[in-house]
Amino acid sequence: MLEKKKVLFAATVYSHLAAFHKPFIKLLQDKGYEVHAAANPDHGRKEEIEEMGVICWDIPFSRSPYQLSNFTAVRKLIKLFRKYYFDLIHVHTPVAAFLVRYTAKKCKQGPVLYTAHGFHFYKGAPIQNWLIYYTAEKLARRWTDGLIVMNKEDYRNGQRLGFKENESLFFAHGVGVSLDQYSVNGDVNVREQLGIKKNDVVVTYIAELNHNKNHLFLLRNWKKILQYHSNVHCLIVGKGEKEKELKKYVEQNHLENIHFLGFRNDIPIILSNSDIVTLLSFREGLPRCVMEAMASGKPLVVTNIRGSRDLVKHGVNGFLVDLEDNESLIESFVKLINDCR
Repeated sequence: MLEKKKVLFAATVYSHLAAFHKPFIKLLQDKGYEVHAAANPDHGRKEEIEEMGVICWDIPFSRSPYQLSNFTAVRKLIKLFRKYYFDLIHVHTPVAAFLVRYTAKKCKQGPVLYTAHGFHFYKGAPIQNWLIYYTAEKLARRWTDGLIVMNKEDYRNGQRLGFKENESLFFAHGVGVSLDQYSVNGDVNVREQLGIKKNDVVVTYIAELNHNKNHLFLLRNWKKILQYHSNVHCLIVGKGEKEKELKKYVEQNHLENIHFLGFRNDIPIILSNSDIVTLLSFREGLPRCVMEAMASGKPLVVTNIRGSRDLVKHGVNGFLVDLEDNESLIESFVKLINDCR
Protein backbone atom coordinates (compact mmCIF):
# COMPACT_ATOMS: atom_id res chain seq x y z
CA MET A 1 0.00 0.00 0.00
CA LEU A 2 1.41 3.38 -1.00
CA GLU A 3 2.09 5.82 1.82
CA LYS A 4 -0.04 8.95 1.74
CA LYS A 5 1.63 12.16 0.69
CA LYS A 6 1.97 14.61 3.56
CA VAL A 7 1.12 18.31 3.78
CA LEU A 8 2.06 20.59 6.67
CA PHE A 9 0.13 23.74 7.61
CA ALA A 10 2.07 26.08 9.91
CA ALA A 11 1.05 29.28 11.70
CA THR A 12 1.88 31.01 14.93
CA VAL A 13 -1.28 29.72 16.67
CA TYR A 14 -3.87 27.03 16.00
CA SER A 15 -6.64 29.62 16.25
CA HIS A 16 -5.39 31.12 12.97
CA LEU A 17 -5.69 27.76 11.22
CA ALA A 18 -9.12 27.16 12.77
CA ALA A 19 -10.39 30.58 11.73
CA PHE A 20 -9.19 30.62 8.14
CA HIS A 21 -7.93 27.31 6.79
CA LYS A 22 -10.36 24.50 7.60
CA PRO A 23 -11.78 24.40 4.04
CA PHE A 24 -8.29 24.07 2.53
CA ILE A 25 -7.33 21.37 5.03
CA LYS A 26 -10.47 19.41 4.16
CA LEU A 27 -9.85 19.88 0.42
CA LEU A 28 -6.41 18.28 0.72
CA GLN A 29 -7.73 15.49 2.93
CA ASP A 30 -10.44 14.75 0.36
CA LYS A 31 -7.69 14.48 -2.26
CA GLY A 32 -5.99 11.82 -0.16
CA TYR A 33 -3.28 13.82 1.61
CA GLU A 34 -2.27 13.26 5.22
CA VAL A 35 -2.45 16.71 6.79
CA HIS A 36 -0.28 17.87 9.68
CA ALA A 37 -0.31 21.21 11.53
CA ALA A 38 2.40 23.01 13.48
CA ALA A 39 1.40 25.87 15.77
CA ASN A 40 1.37 27.24 19.31
CA PRO A 41 -1.64 26.00 21.34
CA ASP A 42 -1.72 29.00 23.70
CA HIS A 43 -4.64 30.77 21.99
CA GLY A 44 -6.84 27.67 21.91
CA ARG A 45 -8.90 25.98 19.15
CA LYS A 46 -6.35 23.19 18.67
CA GLU A 47 -9.13 20.69 19.31
CA GLU A 48 -11.01 21.97 16.24
CA ILE A 49 -8.04 21.08 14.06
CA GLU A 50 -7.53 17.69 15.73
CA GLU A 51 -11.22 16.84 15.27
CA MET A 52 -10.64 17.11 11.51
CA GLY A 53 -8.16 14.27 11.72
CA VAL A 54 -5.12 16.55 11.43
CA ILE A 55 -1.92 15.44 13.14
CA CYS A 56 -0.88 18.36 15.35
CA TRP A 57 2.59 19.35 16.49
CA ASP A 58 2.87 21.95 19.25
CA ILE A 59 5.60 24.41 18.35
CA PRO A 60 6.22 27.42 20.68
CA PHE A 61 6.15 30.12 18.01
CA SER A 62 5.88 33.71 19.22
CA ARG A 63 4.35 36.58 17.29
CA SER A 64 7.30 38.68 18.34
CA PRO A 65 10.59 38.02 16.52
CA TYR A 66 12.46 38.90 19.72
CA GLN A 67 11.21 36.03 21.93
CA LEU A 68 13.66 33.29 22.93
CA SER A 69 10.91 30.69 22.50
CA ASN A 70 11.49 30.97 18.76
CA PHE A 71 14.86 29.23 19.21
CA THR A 72 13.03 26.33 20.85
CA ALA A 73 10.60 26.39 17.94
CA VAL A 74 13.47 25.93 15.48
CA ARG A 75 14.83 22.94 17.42
CA LYS A 76 11.40 21.30 17.45
CA LEU A 77 10.91 21.96 13.75
CA ILE A 78 14.24 20.37 12.89
CA LYS A 79 13.26 17.32 14.93
CA LEU A 80 9.92 17.15 13.09
CA PHE A 81 11.51 17.51 9.66
CA ARG A 82 14.03 14.80 10.40
CA LYS A 83 11.16 12.47 11.24
CA TYR A 84 8.85 13.28 8.31
CA TYR A 85 9.17 14.45 4.74
CA PHE A 86 6.39 16.80 3.65
CA ASP A 87 5.47 16.98 -0.01
CA LEU A 88 4.06 20.48 0.50
CA ILE A 89 4.36 22.99 3.32
CA HIS A 90 1.94 25.93 3.55
CA VAL A 91 3.03 28.63 6.00
CA HIS A 92 1.20 31.62 7.47
CA THR A 93 1.94 34.53 9.85
CA PRO A 94 5.33 36.31 9.62
CA VAL A 95 7.50 34.80 12.38
CA ALA A 96 6.26 31.23 12.06
CA ALA A 97 6.50 31.47 8.27
CA PHE A 98 10.11 32.65 8.44
CA LEU A 99 11.21 29.93 10.88
CA VAL A 100 9.44 27.13 9.02
CA ARG A 101 10.79 28.21 5.65
CA TYR A 102 14.34 28.35 7.02
CA THR A 103 14.22 24.92 8.69
CA ALA A 104 12.31 23.30 5.81
CA LYS A 105 14.98 24.21 3.29
CA LYS A 106 17.75 23.32 5.75
CA CYS A 107 16.17 19.86 6.15
CA LYS A 108 15.46 19.47 2.39
CA GLN A 109 11.69 19.34 2.59
CA GLY A 110 9.26 19.68 -0.34
CA PRO A 111 8.02 22.98 -1.84
CA VAL A 112 7.05 25.74 0.55
CA LEU A 113 4.10 28.04 -0.13
CA TYR A 114 3.68 31.24 1.91
CA THR A 115 0.38 33.07 2.20
CA ALA A 116 0.97 36.61 3.44
CA HIS A 117 -2.14 37.80 5.25
CA GLY A 118 -0.81 41.37 5.14
CA PHE A 119 2.89 42.17 5.20
CA HIS A 120 4.00 44.02 8.34
CA PHE A 121 5.81 46.48 6.04
CA TYR A 122 3.48 48.77 4.12
CA LYS A 123 3.06 52.41 3.18
CA GLY A 124 3.04 54.37 6.42
CA ALA A 125 4.40 51.53 8.57
CA PRO A 126 7.01 52.34 11.24
CA ILE A 127 10.58 52.26 9.94
CA GLN A 128 11.44 49.35 12.25
CA ASN A 129 8.82 47.24 10.46
CA TRP A 130 10.67 47.77 7.19
CA LEU A 131 14.04 47.11 8.80
CA ILE A 132 12.90 43.87 10.44
CA TYR A 133 10.11 42.36 8.37
CA TYR A 134 11.12 43.50 4.89
CA THR A 135 14.69 42.36 5.52
CA ALA A 136 13.42 39.02 6.82
CA GLU A 137 11.22 38.50 3.75
CA LYS A 138 14.06 39.45 1.43
CA LEU A 139 16.21 36.81 3.11
CA ALA A 140 13.41 34.22 3.09
CA ARG A 141 12.79 34.72 -0.65
CA ARG A 142 15.37 32.01 -1.40
CA TRP A 143 13.46 29.50 0.75
CA THR A 144 10.02 30.29 -0.68
CA ASP A 145 8.71 28.46 -3.75
CA GLY A 146 5.49 30.44 -3.96
CA LEU A 147 4.03 33.60 -2.41
CA ILE A 148 0.29 34.31 -2.22
CA VAL A 149 -0.79 37.88 -1.43
CA MET A 150 -4.22 39.40 -0.89
CA ASN A 151 -4.03 43.05 -1.89
CA LYS A 152 -2.46 45.27 -4.54
CA GLU A 153 0.14 46.88 -2.30
CA ASP A 154 1.44 43.50 -1.09
CA TYR A 155 1.53 42.31 -4.70
CA ARG A 156 3.83 45.20 -5.61
CA ASN A 157 6.01 44.48 -2.59
CA GLY A 158 6.13 40.82 -3.59
CA GLN A 159 7.56 41.92 -6.92
CA ARG A 160 10.12 44.09 -5.11
CA LEU A 161 11.17 41.01 -3.15
CA GLY A 162 11.94 39.20 -6.39
CA PHE A 163 8.89 37.00 -6.89
CA LYS A 164 7.70 36.53 -10.47
CA GLU A 165 4.09 37.03 -11.59
CA ASN A 166 2.22 33.73 -12.12
CA GLU A 167 5.44 31.79 -11.52
CA SER A 168 6.16 32.35 -7.84
CA LEU A 169 3.81 35.27 -7.07
CA PHE A 170 0.04 34.84 -6.98
CA PHE A 171 -2.85 37.17 -6.14
CA ALA A 172 -5.82 35.74 -4.21
CA HIS A 173 -8.85 37.64 -2.99
CA GLY A 174 -8.44 36.68 0.66
CA VAL A 175 -9.22 33.37 2.31
CA GLY A 176 -12.75 33.53 0.93
CA VAL A 177 -16.21 33.17 2.42
CA SER A 178 -19.09 30.89 1.50
CA LEU A 179 -21.97 33.14 0.45
CA ASP A 180 -24.53 30.49 1.37
CA GLN A 181 -23.59 30.78 5.05
CA TYR A 182 -24.62 34.42 5.15
CA SER A 183 -28.02 34.02 3.50
CA VAL A 184 -29.78 33.70 6.84
CA ASN A 185 -32.95 35.29 8.08
CA GLY A 186 -32.71 37.87 10.86
CA ASP A 187 -32.96 35.75 14.00
CA VAL A 188 -33.88 38.11 16.85
CA ASN A 189 -32.33 35.97 19.60
CA VAL A 190 -29.06 37.92 19.78
CA ARG A 191 -30.88 41.22 20.22
CA GLU A 192 -33.30 39.72 22.74
CA GLN A 193 -30.49 38.17 24.77
CA LEU A 194 -28.77 41.54 25.03
CA GLY A 195 -31.91 43.56 25.66
CA ILE A 196 -31.60 45.44 22.37
CA LYS A 197 -34.88 46.71 20.99
CA LYS A 198 -36.04 45.86 17.50
CA ASN A 199 -35.68 49.44 16.24
CA ASP A 200 -32.29 50.07 17.86
CA VAL A 201 -29.25 50.31 15.58
CA VAL A 202 -26.51 47.67 16.02
CA VAL A 203 -22.88 48.32 15.10
CA THR A 204 -20.75 45.16 15.05
CA TYR A 205 -16.96 44.99 15.42
CA ILE A 206 -15.57 41.51 14.69
CA ALA A 207 -11.85 41.28 15.44
CA GLU A 208 -9.29 39.85 17.81
CA LEU A 209 -8.90 42.15 20.79
CA ASN A 210 -5.36 43.35 20.16
CA HIS A 211 -3.57 46.64 19.52
CA ASN A 212 -3.64 46.35 15.74
CA LYS A 213 -7.42 46.08 15.55
CA ASN A 214 -7.64 49.56 17.12
CA HIS A 215 -10.92 49.23 19.07
CA LEU A 216 -10.06 52.34 21.06
CA PHE A 217 -10.56 54.50 17.97
CA LEU A 218 -14.27 53.71 18.16
CA LEU A 219 -14.55 53.69 21.95
CA ARG A 220 -12.93 57.12 22.27
CA ASN A 221 -15.66 58.53 20.00
CA TRP A 222 -18.59 56.44 21.24
CA LYS A 223 -20.09 59.08 23.55
CA LYS A 224 -20.20 61.63 20.73
CA ILE A 225 -21.91 59.10 18.45
CA LEU A 226 -24.53 58.49 21.15
CA GLN A 227 -25.09 62.24 21.44
CA TYR A 228 -26.53 62.11 17.91
CA HIS A 229 -28.44 58.86 18.42
CA SER A 230 -28.86 57.28 21.84
CA ASN A 231 -30.42 54.05 20.54
CA VAL A 232 -27.19 52.67 19.07
CA HIS A 233 -25.46 49.54 20.40
CA CYS A 234 -22.00 48.15 19.68
CA LEU A 235 -21.29 44.42 19.66
CA ILE A 236 -17.58 43.66 20.13
CA VAL A 237 -16.99 40.11 18.96
CA GLY A 238 -13.70 38.38 19.69
CA LYS A 239 -11.14 37.62 22.36
CA GLY A 240 -7.54 38.68 22.85
CA GLU A 241 -4.83 40.18 25.01
CA LYS A 242 -6.51 43.61 25.18
CA GLU A 243 -9.84 42.32 26.52
CA LYS A 244 -9.34 43.43 30.14
CA GLU A 245 -7.94 46.79 29.06
CA LEU A 246 -10.88 47.50 26.73
CA LYS A 247 -13.47 46.46 29.31
CA LYS A 248 -11.76 48.67 31.89
CA TYR A 249 -11.82 51.61 29.46
CA VAL A 250 -15.55 51.13 28.88
CA GLU A 251 -16.21 50.95 32.62
CA GLN A 252 -14.03 53.90 33.61
CA ASN A 253 -15.49 56.13 30.90
CA HIS A 254 -19.06 55.03 31.60
CA LEU A 255 -19.69 54.05 27.99
CA GLU A 256 -23.22 52.81 27.40
CA ASN A 257 -24.55 50.19 25.01
CA ILE A 258 -21.22 48.35 24.57
CA HIS A 259 -21.53 44.56 24.57
CA PHE A 260 -18.51 42.24 24.70
CA LEU A 261 -19.60 38.91 23.19
CA GLY A 262 -16.25 37.07 23.27
CA PHE A 263 -15.46 34.37 20.72
CA ARG A 264 -18.51 33.34 18.69
CA ASN A 265 -19.05 30.67 16.06
CA ASP A 266 -22.40 32.12 14.90
CA ILE A 267 -21.06 35.11 12.96
CA PRO A 268 -23.69 34.87 10.17
CA ILE A 269 -26.46 35.14 12.76
CA ILE A 270 -24.76 38.06 14.52
CA LEU A 271 -24.36 39.84 11.20
CA SER A 272 -28.00 39.26 10.35
CA ASN A 273 -28.82 41.10 13.61
CA SER A 274 -26.47 43.96 12.74
CA ASP A 275 -27.08 47.18 10.85
CA ILE A 276 -23.50 48.44 10.41
CA VAL A 277 -20.14 46.66 10.56
CA THR A 278 -16.84 48.33 11.41
CA LEU A 279 -13.14 47.48 11.40
CA LEU A 280 -10.66 50.23 12.33
CA SER A 281 -7.33 48.39 12.15
CA PHE A 282 -3.91 49.92 11.69
CA ARG A 283 -2.94 47.09 9.31
CA GLU A 284 -4.82 44.44 7.31
CA GLY A 285 -4.22 41.98 4.50
CA LEU A 286 -7.72 41.45 3.12
CA PRO A 287 -9.97 41.22 6.20
CA ARG A 288 -12.37 38.34 6.26
CA CYS A 289 -14.83 40.10 8.58
CA VAL A 290 -15.25 42.83 5.95
CA MET A 291 -15.97 40.20 3.30
CA GLU A 292 -18.46 38.57 5.68
CA ALA A 293 -20.20 41.90 6.17
CA MET A 294 -20.35 42.39 2.40
CA ALA A 295 -21.78 38.89 1.97
CA SER A 296 -24.44 39.85 4.51
CA GLY A 297 -25.22 43.11 2.70
CA LYS A 298 -24.14 45.36 5.56
CA PRO A 299 -22.60 48.84 5.13
CA LEU A 300 -19.14 49.35 6.57
CA VAL A 301 -16.98 51.92 8.32
CA VAL A 302 -13.31 51.00 7.98
CA THR A 303 -9.96 52.72 8.19
CA ASN A 304 -8.40 53.85 4.94
CA ILE A 305 -5.64 51.24 4.91
CA ARG A 306 -4.31 48.60 2.55
CA GLY A 307 -6.66 45.63 2.39
CA SER A 308 -9.74 47.37 3.73
CA ARG A 309 -9.76 49.93 0.91
CA ASP A 310 -9.37 47.04 -1.55
CA LEU A 311 -12.86 45.97 -0.46
CA VAL A 312 -14.71 49.12 0.58
CA LYS A 313 -15.46 51.85 -1.95
CA HIS A 314 -16.05 55.15 -0.18
CA GLY A 315 -19.67 56.21 -0.42
CA VAL A 316 -20.70 53.00 -2.21
CA ASN A 317 -20.68 50.07 0.23
CA GLY A 318 -19.41 52.08 3.20
CA PHE A 319 -17.00 54.76 4.28
CA LEU A 320 -13.21 54.95 4.48
CA VAL A 321 -11.86 56.93 7.44
CA ASP A 322 -8.26 58.02 7.89
CA LEU A 323 -6.58 56.71 11.01
CA GLU A 324 -7.39 58.84 14.07
CA ASP A 325 -9.64 61.20 12.08
CA ASN A 326 -12.24 61.45 14.83
CA GLU A 327 -14.55 63.85 13.03
CA SER A 328 -14.77 61.69 9.90
CA LEU A 329 -15.37 58.60 12.00
CA ILE A 330 -18.28 60.19 13.84
CA GLU A 331 -19.69 61.69 10.64
CA SER A 332 -19.56 58.31 8.84
CA PHE A 333 -21.40 56.51 11.62
CA VAL A 334 -24.01 59.23 11.94
CA LYS A 335 -24.73 59.08 8.18
CA LEU A 336 -25.22 55.33 8.25
CA ILE A 337 -27.26 55.44 11.46
CA ASN A 338 -29.55 58.01 9.85
CA ASP A 339 -30.02 55.65 6.90
CA CYS A 340 -31.04 52.88 9.31
CA ARG A 341 -33.77 54.92 10.99
